Amino acid sequence: MAFSFPAIDTQIVLVTGGARGLGACLSRAFLAQGARVVINYLDSREAAEAMVQEASERALAVQADVTDEEAVRVLFDKARRHFGAPITTVVNNALPDFSFNGEARPKADSLSWAQMNQQIEGVNRGALNTIQAALSGMREQGGGRIINIGTNLFQNPVVPYHDYTAGKAALLSLTRTLSQDLGPDNITVNMISGGLLRTTDASRATPEAVFDLIAQNTPLRRVTTPEEFADAALFFASPWARAVTGQNLIVDGGLVKG
Repeated sequence: MAFSFPAIDTQIVLVTGGARGLGACLSRAFLAQGARVVINYLDSREAAEAMVQEASERALAVQADVTDEEAVRVLFDKARRHFGAPITTVVNNALPDFSFNGEARPKADSLSWAQMNQQIEGVNRGALNTIQAALSGMREQGGGRIINIGTNLFQNPVVPYHDYTAGKAALLSLTRTLSQDLGPDNITVNMISGGLLRTTDASRATPEAVFDLIAQNTPLRRVTTPEEFADAALFFASPWARAVTGQNLIVDGGLVKG
């Protein structure tokens, strides 16, 4: 018999970088569906604690640098003690410090390996730490969901953010190889890739003219919002995605064709 993954309102969901920007929208989307949510943050304590006040019985704020393996282990232990059960769903959203400012980005002749490594390490080490910490609990309950946050810049590098895109491209590779490795454990691993979202903390430096240009070239004639993007995470976490793994779903209003 196929594993039956629980409905969202019975899940315990970890959202890394879940207190602000896109992460806050992801956290609120799961809370709105009745899930218990672990809101991970690095520096945004005030925002995380304010979100807990919105759903105090179902939200837990935990500070941790996800690139620190021991800190992630402690986070998972705290979540299990608080909710009395292991985390069922991991949303890897945490992003190293980055601003989508095309004018300020490092160009080909000035890009340093330190800038590349900051993104590759931050994105992939963080995801690897949370995934490995989640595995025992997911196996204990018969399955789990891992949702990685990517970008449509792989397919359409309209602005060549070399460092950011390299980090996310490596995460896509990890998504697909892990889906093969973890499939026998009923653990699905998928990625959601958006374009520029209107608006997150990372995209506040983007000029309005850029948003307008994207809207003009998008079939829906508008820029995708963080709330719309978060809807796709709910799908991947839901029982409706029971046969979907190793996929990269582009959520950008049709701008990039998969």
